Amino acid sequence: MHLDLPLILDLLGVFFFAVSGSLLAARKGFDIVGSVLLGSMVGLGGGVVRDIVLNQGPPAAFANPVYLLPPVVAAALVYFTVKNVQRSGRLLFMFDAGGLALFCITGTLKALESGMNPEASILLGVTTAVGGGILRDVTANDVPRVFDPKDLYAIPAFVGAGLATGLWNLGWLNLATGTVAAVVVFALRMLSLRYGWHAPLAARSWAPRLARRR
Repeated sequence: MHLDLPLILDLLGVFFFAVSGSLLAARKGFDIVGSVLLGSMVGLGGGVVRDIVLNQGPPAAFANPVYLLPPVVAAALVYFTVKNVQRSGRLLFMFDAGGLALFCITGTLKALESGMNPEASILLGVTTAVGGGILRDVTANDVPRVFDPKDLYAIPAFVGAGLATGLWNLGWLNLATGTVAAVVVFALRMLSLRYGWHAPLAARSWAPRLARRR
């Protein structure tokens, strides 16, 4: 039996992101339709942008109906299993980190296989990873995490995309090494949440204000 590994990893990333979207929908008090739509937006948005940039025909999310299944499963899972919506924040962060870790790898790999240079492939991998989250947060009327000064979001994705590109150029990118790279991204994202790591602000003069707000 032949397994399409890139497809499986892509669908897994869609599922993780879709769960984060459905959890956010539950926290915002959306109905089940809103949960499915928000999960679809975050799960498929980054991949759609990636495929449009690569210009290889219709985006995979529209060409292959199987991509519509993970958001539906995610919405059902959240509906039947989450008991305390207000305490689901950690779950949301974990599934979001999982989607980020997978998509920065699969997005970069797809760009490299399409003939893009390493720099462009890294950028497209990061875009794939953060694009859906931006759509999710804007739709839910939240500040997108990629723009949150008290959070690390794009930097872990850059690390994962850079690792994937380096491994691919060395001929070492496979299931095992790709998994290790994804774990590194996931760990970096979760550690940044745990210890409050963040990037330097756009203007150094604003640093004292951020410290006071905290």
